[in-house]
Amino acid sequence: MDDVLRISPEQARPKVLDGEALLVCAYEDPSSFRSMRLDGAISVQEFREKLSSLGKEKEIVFYCA
Repeated sequence: MDDVLRISPEQARPKVLDGEALLVCAYEDPSSFRSMRLDGAISVQEFREKLSSLGKEKEIVFYCA
């Protein structure tokens, strides 16, 4: 497995806005997701549902507060 690369919010935002990266809120609890959700983010549950259809080239950015 590759090492996890940490990027700043300033690096992540343009990638998410351009559709180059998928932004995932790393909270499992739905109420935590709702309170910590950033614009354009999906939940871990949604991520799991999309996982099989994501291309290997798609960058995935997880975040937590």
